[in-house]
Amino acid sequence: MPLGTLDRTPPPFFRQGPSALSKLILFSALSLFLMVADTRFKVAQPIRLVVATALRPVQWLVLQPVAWAHGGGKYFEDLHASQATTELTQKKLNAQSQRAGQVESLTLENTRLRQLLVLQSRVDTLGQAASVLYDAADPYTRKVIVDIGLTKGVVAGSPVLDESGVLGQVTRVYPSVSEVTLVTDRDQAIPVLNTRTGARAIAFGDGSATGAGLELRFMSANADVQEGDLLTTSGIDAVYPPGLPVAKVLRIDRRVDSAFARIVCVPLALASGTTHVMVLKPVQGAFVRQAEPEAAVPAVGKKAAAPTKAPP
Repeated sequence: MPLGTLDRTPPPFFRQGPSALSKLILFSALSLFLMVADTRFKVAQPIRLVVATALRPVQWLVLQPVAWAHGGGKYFEDLHASQATTELTQKKLNAQSQRAGQVESLTLENTRLRQLLVLQSRVDTLGQAASVLYDAADPYTRKVIVDIGLTKGVVAGSPVLDESGVLGQVTRVYPSVSEVTLVTDRDQAIPVLNTRTGARAIAFGDGSATGAGLELRFMSANADVQEGDLLTTSGIDAVYPPGLPVAKVLRIDRRVDSAFARIVCVPLALASGTTHVMVLKPVQGAFVRQAEPEAAVPAVGKKAAAPTKAPP
């Protein structure tokens, strides 16, 4: 195509379009018109509502990652705070439980000590308090070790009480501790008195494997003994003061093929759970101490009367 044939004239107006200045003037005027119309007549309000409604799902979808990130951070913060609060509450609960257990233990101990003092006040024999250290190592005997001995004036044969009744008798004495054989031991026997009938008997320790009771032996099959009868010390052995609670009758087996009844009793003392006891002086020792001043009185009288009988 020859160069002379090229058309160097600008294209027609409708093909080229308006100029940039024309567009600026046109759209500026349109903008001013729309702003004035929207301010005075609210012509763009429906359009704004439609656009906001159409863009609401898009806004919600775009804001979800931000909300998730914020919620996740808040969740972990709350979780950490909850764990810290739970741990602190658990520590406080453990401390309160420990204190409550100590209070219950001290209350029970105080109640037992008061009952022990009340029981000791009913006895004229001197006594002293002691604590149970541990059970004896022999599993075939019923013995405990208390924390007083020869240094405290404890002698063999001393009765031992707890807050409920007779617990046993001191069988061995060491300088600082003593061995107490419980009334439930198979080799232990104690004279008792039925407070309902006044009948005397001998209560022996249970020789069974459990060894947790007493038995009245050599009682005739027709003896007047009932379940629930209270047995106390009779005092005829010169060891136990009279009137101390020992046991209650639990069961009576009257057999036709035997002349004696089998009477099973349950001890009133806590043979397996006591912690504080009272060790009394043997009654026989108390009688000896009372007899010594009485024996000294006639001797003094004889010395005073001797010069009057002798001639000058």
